[in-house]
Amino acid sequence: MLNSCAFFRFLGKPVACAPYGNGHINVTYLVKTDAGRDYIMQKINHRVFRDVPGLMRNISAVTRHLRKKEPEPRRVLTLIQTLDGADYRQDDEGNYWRAYDFITHSICLEQPETLADFYQSAVAFGNFQNMLAAFPADTLSETIHRFHDTPDRYAKFHTSIKENKASRLDEAGPEIAFALAREAEAGKMMGMLRAGELPLRVTHNDTKLNNVMLDKDTRQALCVIDLDTVMPGLAGNDFGDSIRFGASTAAEDERDLSKVRFSLPAYEAYTQGFLAACGDNLTPGEIDTLPLGAKLMTLECGLRFLTDYLEGDTYFATHRPGQNLDRCRTQFKLVAEMEDKWGEMAEVIEKYR
Repeated sequence: MLNSCAFFRFLGKPVACAPYGNGHINVTYLVKTDAGRDYIMQKINHRVFRDVPGLMRNISAVTRHLRKKEPEPRRVLTLIQTLDGADYRQDDEGNYWRAYDFITHSICLEQPETLADFYQSAVAFGNFQNMLAAFPADTLSETIHRFHDTPDRYAKFHTSIKENKASRLDEAGPEIAFALAREAEAGKMMGMLRAGELPLRVTHNDTKLNNVMLDKDTRQALCVIDLDTVMPGLAGNDFGDSIRFGASTAAEDERDLSKVRFSLPAYEAYTQGFLAACGDNLTPGEIDTLPLGAKLMTLECGLRFLTDYLEGDTYFATHRPGQNLDRCRTQFKLVAEMEDKWGEMAEVIEKYR
């Protein structure tokens, strides 16, 4: 991969290039130069992201805007330009490459080790939302078409039931019934957007803890990474995806559903950090919909797992039979627990708004 390093304006001559991290979409390398500098170089998955030029325009525009708000180098991703002054390069085989400054003295966690870690991820995503509050979201490209359009997800779900490609309807009867019973509510936030009751925002759309860099010593939030899915969206969806991922007490594919609980303390920690960072720039209506965002993002994720199971596991990678159905069940268990704690979730919002 050292040949690809020649595309970029690195400080010093690259002397090492090795695979880095555990991402599942792009291929990532750590590049070291003889000037003592480290960089991240990535081959972008153009099969997942069909419009790489649009994606990179999004990242370039957003990071430039963030840099005006935050001059400290470790707090914003910095693209390294190519030799011809571009933000990315396409090689002779059609692959797309980009590079970033390496964020020094930082850590990235797969799961929160304490509530403080989860709080700091909320601060990071809240700051991201806050600094982009005035950015014209409608100027960004949609990097994955209709990604969080929950009614569209339901349309695909109905098709999977009708076609029954994998002959699995009998195994998923209770899960299908659970999803259908909540279909009417699932389109509420999209309806509010169309009615002008919620503003279009710049959203990250993959707000997991492992997309936040923390300072290695202080464990304070530094910056948000993995900006491929940055596009127009709803603030409640970004909030909700974090809750779906971080306020669960079990793995996403846990078979023993008694271990799957919705953690109200984790929900409260995240709410506190998120609203402290961006609450002043959210509308009252947006703040009101944060619990709904948590529920609908969890429901949508479960629906996607269920649809893929019914279609024969064609999208999400599986490592054992029934894994997508197990994933669906954990998400639906979390939805049911949120419904049981709905009043308490609303009280937490009122406490920190």
